[in-house]
Amino acid sequence: MASEDVKSTGESAVTTFVNLAAEEAKLAREGVKAPGHAILSVFKSLVAGGVAGGVSRTAVAPLERLKILLQVQNPHNIKYNGTIQGLKYIWRTEGFRGLFKGNGTNCARIVPNSAVKFFSYEQAASGILWFYRQQTGNEDAQLTPLLRLGAGACAGIIAMSATYPMDMVRGRITVQTEKSPYQYRGMLHALRTVYVEEGFRALYKGWLPSVIGVIPYVGLNFAVYESLKEWLVQTKSFGLVEDGELGVTTRLACGAAAGTVGQTVAYPLDVIRRRMQMVGWKDAASIVRGDGRAKTPLEYSGMIDAFRKTVRHEGFGALYKGLVPNSVKVVPSIAIAFVTYEVVKDILGVEMRISD
Repeated sequence: MASEDVKSTGESAVTTFVNLAAEEAKLAREGVKAPGHAILSVFKSLVAGGVAGGVSRTAVAPLERLKILLQVQNPHNIKYNGTIQGLKYIWRTEGFRGLFKGNGTNCARIVPNSAVKFFSYEQAASGILWFYRQQTGNEDAQLTPLLRLGAGACAGIIAMSATYPMDMVRGRITVQTEKSPYQYRGMLHALRTVYVEEGFRALYKGWLPSVIGVIPYVGLNFAVYESLKEWLVQTKSFGLVEDGELGVTTRLACGAAAGTVGQTVAYPLDVIRRRMQMVGWKDAASIVRGDGRAKTPLEYSGMIDAFRKTVRHEGFGALYKGLVPNSVKVVPSIAIAFVTYEVVKDILGVEMRISD
């Protein structure tokens, strides 16, 4: 009965969406703006962002898991160093499913995160552009790279904060193995367990370095991507513009460049965030310190303390643990996310331009 209700509800939602889209298209042909135009546009934008996030993260899930394992790996019991070696180790010890461990939780987090992030960026960019035009008195003014950076930072903070508890437990689920002394059975079980055993605040461990890191990461992603596209279209450089538009391959390259710049600048904060997320987890020592040999619990009094202890005990290079698989991952991930978002929006018929 429950499955039939879910199926019925899903079919009803799809039918409603299709009918709304058809009605909107009909009214548009007649020159009349549909009453629900704004709501439907928002829904389409959220759907496009969610699809973009899910597709891009699933495509690079093995590299994402390896990155997190390297970030929290015991420095005195290193089982693998390189990307290929690490992937082979996961395959040998956990099989094919091990490469995608935590991906379901990641998608459950990244779909709403990506949806909110892309939608928030467009809304923030529109608001900033309106304010900028009001201040300058120039109705034809366009967003500068700095303004795009601000809009991207706002979008990143909003999206990250809204879904942070899911990211926190996703980190723990990702690092546990078949031999871990305690197993989270899934995202909901992990959320409930952390809340009961460690309290509500534990769900936001590592939030501060995440906020600080998301400003250059997401901000630079959007700023570099949009600025590169605009520059290529305006200058028609390298003959990449056809009919005033950039091709998918060119947009992929722009997204790759954006991802490379953003992740390199913010990466140390991502390492510290992951380590702070392990604090308070009674079984984390066996994972981070290796096979349960060290009984000393993981303790950081805050972000600065985590930076200090990491550098003192493991050296400055520890702040970039997992950078290689992350670099291999983030370039196609960001590129696929941007292109998927634009393609889905084109299919759904959402206006792409940010304007008043």
